[in-house]
Amino acid sequence: MNLSLHIGPIVSLVAGILILLMPRLLNYIVAIYLIVIGLIGLFGTGSFRL
Repeated sequence: MNLSLHIGPIVSLVAGILILLMPRLLNYIVAIYLIVIGLIGLFGTGSFRL
């Protein structure tokens, strides 16, 4: 059985729900997202597969 999760849609869904519930979190969610995307861009995904 091969289980493959795509992290992008899951993160987007969770972030959207959190922003609807607590709009003040928007700044933190965007900042964390940009940092993670930047680190993945710099170092690549390597063996990191979700």
